[in-house]
Amino acid sequence: MSDNSRRRILIVDDETDLLQLLQRSLEPELGCRVETAATGEEAVQWIGTENFDLVLADIRMPGMDGLEMLELIKRTNPDQTVVMMTAFGSIDDAVVAMKCGAYDFITKPFDHDALVVRLEKAMERSRLIRENSRLLSECRNANIFQDMVGNSAPMKAVFETIRTVAQTDHTVLITGESGTGKDLTARAVHALSPRSKGPFVAVNCPTVPEQILESELFGYKKGAFTHAVHNRIGLFQEANGGSIFLDEIGDISPIIQTKLLRVLQEKEIKPLGDTKTITVNVRIIASTNQNLQEKIRRSEFREDFFYRLNVLPIRLPALREHPEDIPVIANHLLAKHCAEQEKPLKRISPELMALFLNRQWEGNVRQMENELLQGVLFSRGEEIRPEDVGFADVAPATTARPIAVPELPYREAKEQNLREFNAAYIGRLLEETGGNVSQAARACGLERQALQQIMRRYGIDPDPFRKG
Repeated sequence: MSDNSRRRILIVDDETDLLQLLQRSLEPELGCRVETAATGEEAVQWIGTENFDLVLADIRMPGMDGLEMLELIKRTNPDQTVVMMTAFGSIDDAVVAMKCGAYDFITKPFDHDALVVRLEKAMERSRLIRENSRLLSECRNANIFQDMVGNSAPMKAVFETIRTVAQTDHTVLITGESGTGKDLTARAVHALSPRSKGPFVAVNCPTVPEQILESELFGYKKGAFTHAVHNRIGLFQEANGGSIFLDEIGDISPIIQTKLLRVLQEKEIKPLGDTKTITVNVRIIASTNQNLQEKIRRSEFREDFFYRLNVLPIRLPALREHPEDIPVIANHLLAKHCAEQEKPLKRISPELMALFLNRQWEGNVRQMENELLQGVLFSRGEEIRPEDVGFADVAPATTARPIAVPELPYREAKEQNLREFNAAYIGRLLEETGGNVSQAARACGLERQALQQIMRRYGIDPDPFRKG
């Protein structure tokens, strides 16, 4: 790895011996390049021309002290991660530094292992900020298609299918888990079709009782039942010349299925209480989150009705099938809800984005949208953080299992713990991704090169996890 691709730290302190000690120890320990500055003025010059993952600086220095230096750094580069060092007993200075924008502080004298852990955490913050900036840049070029967002191959395939299907007049069946965007897909099919100037009528089938659904869909004549005091036009007639969207059609009863089958076959309806049929010119778009073929095997869904519906199928992928779209979808939804709630545009913190990228999202995009709406309403600042959307008590998905090795020296025990943890954690990632290191890196929030370094250090080979 070239020096240009290595992480870089700038250490600022007027104690030359400490600078040399930290440079010698941290470079191999953290795998980074360490630059040093003996004064605040020199540090500001460094930062004005170079990029650093982390600035580690003493607070008490002659000339420009650490707090003054911190203020200048934050004025020109608000995202720069700065950790301050302070002598034991000078905690008040550290509190001031945190208020001025320091990420963390460390008291002297410090334990070397504890210092390394704190600096690793600080540099991880810098990595998340860079990643977030990259994702925001991608969002500006996001592929927005009829209010649907995605740059991944699965979503591009969905968009192309919608374009193709929309130009026909055949029945469409949209399948996918709850929250994947079936309603948006149906509206996109209608909007891109020759029927776009006609009405689009949406019916949420599970929310309408069976005895009412029939009259809602087909209408009724006065006197058809006790409370039918006047004629009522049904939703199929309202949708004439356009499209009707039957959402979650897997929940309708066999009786309604039979009546809808007639509509599909004959293009005509019969209002309740009427002896005559009415011809309708309506395109049917249906959706379901259920396995209709399994329902057919259980005699809960008519097979002939299924094949009449499933002329042009569109399957929507679950969010976990295209996690690379999570950032662009999240930022699109955030902008939408900030505008709807008349709030200034907020941003998603790097820590929250990392959590978003590692979730399974059982509720898919709808679940993400609900959480971001909470963030827009409840976050106090310009940034939505994990605690704003209920992540305060979320434990890490995987934790290291302590090893009972009291007979080992500290460093050997620590190394053994790390080896076992990484073997288990990275092994699980590689198993889930079929040995794909790039996907494993994205899943755990690391850069690919960083994950490869860890794998080389602990002798983890991806080949046995690859299939075929």
